Amino acid sequence: MHPTRLTAAVAALALSASLATALAGPAAAAPKEQPVPPGQGRSLALAAADTAAASGLDELRHGADEDLVRTSVTPWSNGLYYAAYQRTYKGLPVHGGGDAVVLSDSSGKVRDVTGAPAPALKLATTARVTSAAALATARGRLAVVESASAPELTVLLKAGKPVLAWHTLVVGRTAKDVPSSLDTYVDARTGKVAQATDKIRHADGRGYHNGNVTIDTAAGSMTDTSRGGFKCGGQNGSAYTGSSPWGNGGANDLVTACVDIMYAAQRESDMLKEWFGYNGINGQGGMVPARAGLSQVNAYYDGTKTTYGRNQNGTNQLTGIDVVAHEYGHEIFDRTPGSAGSSNENGGMNESTGDIFGALTEHYANNPNDTPDYTVGEELNFTGNNQPIRNMYNPSLINNDPNCYPQLTSGTEVHAAAGPQNHWFYLLAEGSNPGGGKPSSPICSGGPSSVTGIGIQKAGKIFMGALLLKTSTWNHPAARRATLTTAKNTYGATECNAVKAAWNAVGVPAQSGETDCGGTTNPDFSLSLNPSSGSAQPDTSVTTKVSTSTTGGSAQTVQLSASGAPGGVSVSFDPASVTSGNSSTMTVKVAAGTPNGTYPITVTGTGSATHTVTYQLTVGSGTPPTGCDNSEYTYRGTLASGQAAVQPDGSYYYAASTGTHTGCLRGPAGTDFDLYLQKWNGAGWVDVAVGGTAGADEDTSYRGTAGYYRYVVHAYSGSGAYTLGLSAP
Repeated sequence: MHPTRLTAAVAALALSASLATALAGPAAAAPKEQPVPPGQGRSLALAAADTAAASGLDELRHGADEDLVRTSVTPWSNGLYYAAYQRTYKGLPVHGGGDAVVLSDSSGKVRDVTGAPAPALKLATTARVTSAAALATARGRLAVVESASAPELTVLLKAGKPVLAWHTLVVGRTAKDVPSSLDTYVDARTGKVAQATDKIRHADGRGYHNGNVTIDTAAGSMTDTSRGGFKCGGQNGSAYTGSSPWGNGGANDLVTACVDIMYAAQRESDMLKEWFGYNGINGQGGMVPARAGLSQVNAYYDGTKTTYGRNQNGTNQLTGIDVVAHEYGHEIFDRTPGSAGSSNENGGMNESTGDIFGALTEHYANNPNDTPDYTVGEELNFTGNNQPIRNMYNPSLINNDPNCYPQLTSGTEVHAAAGPQNHWFYLLAEGSNPGGGKPSSPICSGGPSSVTGIGIQKAGKIFMGALLLKTSTWNHPAARRATLTTAKNTYGATECNAVKAAWNAVGVPAQSGETDCGGTTNPDFSLSLNPSSGSAQPDTSVTTKVSTSTTGGSAQTVQLSASGAPGGVSVSFDPASVTSGNSSTMTVKVAAGTPNGTYPITVTGTGSATHTVTYQLTVGSGTPPTGCDNSEYTYRGTLASGQAAVQPDGSYYYAASTGTHTGCLRGPAGTDFDLYLQKWNGAGWVDVAVGGTAGADEDTSYRGTAGYYRYVVHAYSGSGAYTLGLSAP
């Protein structure tokens, strides 16, 4: 057996807490009081999300050699979960498009899907250029290299076309002695740089101190072990050492600068947890380290650290709350799904994200030395005129930055391009005429007559939730759609309508498929396939289950249809229409003489809305193996190497009496598939029988008492279709 690989694979499995899919028959009857596996809401949510991804629901459509691999899960309010997926092609990660996020709930319903557009992929995956040569090319872009990550072979989508490329992050300084962090892709066929984007987002801020504050450090160093080893020190990267009280309060004392940095960063991390339920700046309880003492008028985040310099006159360090929170706002943007894009619009939204988190952190900290506001760098005196460098309630007051989305062009400088989203956030939080000494905010042409704010805490949570729906092609229209989805699912119609009014007020128009903020739940449904792929020889057929669920309003009739089948292949449904919440059997018949190959078939469900999923049909090869004919129940599926699946149907079954449980796994030739029978012990699932030989086929037999059981099929190495037969007492 292979316990290490199994543990990693099963950790990502979602199981259903419902016994609806339990084995049929008298022996499978559940008792009145049933033990419930832990995390049942999360399990149901992730099962729904994974099924949507595998089925290619709507924007999640992907080709035969492509997979959507779940990379992160973020729990949210009201039993919601954001599951992020990266597209892969023949096992290689795809960058620049094709990534996706599914929002699902603890009842097992898909609330929303969002995916970055990507073309159908077809390219050779053998590199002609070595990783060492690619790394040398990437390092050559900078005059001084501080660090460089090991190159990873990827598929880069550049201008809508796939390029096999080596990906590496090179951190250092340019020939002009400017800090740089180049996210670099070197063409693996030609050796030339295909794309290089500087991740450094320069942001200026205030150089004042926050007074006597409490910070979390180790006894002898400026290291915070409670937040993932976050530390602050000088330009050599080492944390400052000493003891409390840290610093001397001097304007240019660098230990004092680190006190300011750690105070602001820790308050930002606490704000994310307390206000939003989000686990710190990187989503895992930590954040990148910080360095003080840069001998330039600058502060920046480069993907590996934040760095802070001095102001124009050299009178203090740039370590104010809004500056520090701005830089760590870039890390939030970078670490949420979709990371940071390369367009100016995406860059402007990245800058705006930093400004928004700066304002949020100031309001959370409520430090008397820095009254909460919606301006950036207001005490810096960066240009000698005692003005802030950005204004959120009226961006045009600074350098005539754009207030409105229609003012943006592809050439708008990224800091100026922060204006429309900053303006939107102020309107959402405070409104157009908030009163109470807060400034009024203008409304762009064509917008509503006024906007009523919902408060900065609600506005911030909606914005944070929207970032969890972000993809690599993030822009203002996508942000509008994501914030509406988050507002409606997190709060309700009132907050959703406020989000809509604020976007209208800055000129971002309504988007196709965006959430309807109506006070009642609008009727909708979701669609999935199990399995989402199958194989058949000519003159045979294959079936799959088309499942529907009601995701909004009342159950409705869903008409099923199929398109895209090649000549010689017919598709039928039994029944042809279902009431949402029910399922249909789809039969794919392959006529004699049908050419071998893999064919995507689009399955469409039509009701109050239209949704699609994709079934991948392979003709002539890959037929699921047989040999479990004597089993009571048979289940089939397809796994990629390293993946695992729970059977029956992602759930478990109940045996009401003592007896023998037999499992029969038949995997693809030349692979190593393993089979595990697990029993619920009241606190967790434990292995009770294991088939773990180094081959494709496994058989297990276990005599056990009454209880809950499930099987786990694990593709230790190799990919393909499998058949699982099982019998139970």
